[in-house]
Amino acid sequence: MNAPIESNPLIERLPKHLKQFIKPQDYNDYTPINQAVWRYVMRKNVDYLSRVAHSSYLEGLKKTGIEVDNIPSMYGMNRILQEIGWAAVAVDGFIPPNAFMEFQAYNVLVIASDIRQLEHIEYTPAPDIIHEGAGHAPIIANPEYAEYLRRFGEIGCKAISSSRDYEIYEAIRLLSILKEAEGTPQAEIDAIEKRVEDLQNEVVEPSEMALIRNLHWWTVEYGLIGTVEDPKIYGAGLLSSIGESAWCMTDNVKKAPYDIEAAYQGFDITKPQPQLFVTPDFAHLNLVLEEFANKMALRTGGLSGLEKLIKSKALGTIELSTGIQVSGVFTNVIENGGKPVYVQTTGKTALSYREKELVGHGTIYHSEGFGSPIGKLKGINLSIEDMSPRDLIAYAIYEGERVTLEFEGNITVSGVIITGTRNIQGKIIIISFKDCTVTHNDTVLFQPEWGNYDMAVGKKVLSAFSGPADINSFDLITHVPSSKTIKAVKSPEREELEGLYKNIRSIREGKGETMSIADTFAMLKEKHSNDWLLSVEITEQLHKDNSQGLLQEVMLHLDAVKKNRPNVAHLIEGGLELIFEKEKIS
Repeated sequence: MNAPIESNPLIERLPKHLKQFIKPQDYNDYTPINQAVWRYVMRKNVDYLSRVAHSSYLEGLKKTGIEVDNIPSMYGMNRILQEIGWAAVAVDGFIPPNAFMEFQAYNVLVIASDIRQLEHIEYTPAPDIIHEGAGHAPIIANPEYAEYLRRFGEIGCKAISSSRDYEIYEAIRLLSILKEAEGTPQAEIDAIEKRVEDLQNEVVEPSEMALIRNLHWWTVEYGLIGTVEDPKIYGAGLLSSIGESAWCMTDNVKKAPYDIEAAYQGFDITKPQPQLFVTPDFAHLNLVLEEFANKMALRTGGLSGLEKLIKSKALGTIELSTGIQVSGVFTNVIENGGKPVYVQTTGKTALSYREKELVGHGTIYHSEGFGSPIGKLKGINLSIEDMSPRDLIAYAIYEGERVTLEFEGNITVSGVIITGTRNIQGKIIIISFKDCTVTHNDTVLFQPEWGNYDMAVGKKVLSAFSGPADINSFDLITHVPSSKTIKAVKSPEREELEGLYKNIRSIREGKGETMSIADTFAMLKEKHSNDWLLSVEITEQLHKDNSQGLLQEVMLHLDAVKKNRPNVAHLIEGGLELIFEKEKIS
């Protein structure tokens, strides 16, 4: 059954540049072993997390339609999530951080629909449906936390990145794919792990995106709530890891009160976390988020905001004090006294007001860049935006007049005014000139042969942020990751083992059998003696049926597997504990 993508109105309103990341969830791709992995993790988690997770967890599982026995379908999840104002979409592994957060801003949960291998049942660096579905989904049923997640996405997607951020993202994505792919040579994994480690260890000034990703990691992914002495789990990375959810509650992991300093604490996605942060409640998360947002160029603007955009070498936007927004790739700023006095973009640029592109000022018209002075006129303690109609006439800022405007910082605009564009409050936001020359001291910034000159009006830069003001101004269908997740290779041996898992699942669900439990176990023991999870499932069924004779044989086999594979012994014991209701397993 392929669940349709359009199964929730929230998905319909997503912009095209986000929809490019959505892929159908092919439920038929999930194998009997995949289903067994999901079931094992969920049974262990529900049993353990009912004691150590935030109280929203168990209630959230019910509210979001997450079942213990079956991998959830996106269709079913969306039908139920709609009731709490959210939606879910399937994607291919990691997607770029800005896109991930923008999905959150639209109340859409991003779910990597692949599932981890049996060999990585405790933890995988790759996002998967256990992490996303069983980790993120239950907690968003808590309205206070859901609003934090939405607000985080709204602010986070405006954070300015650096080119290094994208390098790290691509490296981590590739690492997660190679680690989760069957048969990847260890040398290849080691090489990309070193690449990730080298990038993370580079001593550079972190971008806004790097800092806010840290906050996201220490809250949404690996957050604890309550007190340092008695914390509960709410972070999805912990809720979805049967290994780390137990490890994090021990004294081996340092606990610290959550505050804005968490933004400067980096993390290694490939290793268990040595320290975690504890928030007293969900409301405190929003306080820290707002404290961080107050330091972002989104709210501070100014010269530093422009410099961040230039350093990012990516599409960004500035908003001037009149409300006009300039979106493009910023390449230069001229400063005077610590303030920007002229700003320049290169390539396609669009002008907007209140996130809506101004008619006639899209990327076709401004195809080769845009430049404009910012600030007050020299010697006049009054900015153009604050001038009354009488002031404008007095300074010859009027249609048809030839005028020379000298701005602070020695920016001069000289030409014939064609017209002006005003905002809804009546302030002039654009003045268009013909026969215009723009200079900075002796440097020519614009000359008449280039056509008409459009000058944005504003005395200061109020805001600078990542992405365009109007998402429809630019073609953003260009940022799908280059790497794709690698599907497991189907071998005759694997297919045979899948058939054995399927048979036991059918018996458990009362759907009949293709062979008896005894024959299934005999084939498992003979041909797949290293597999442990199916023997645990067989034990569960025999215990339920009170088939003591075969049960003892299976238990002896599991003892042999534990000796041969000591690395999975604790997983076997964990499964048996569930079956025998905490009886001591010898």
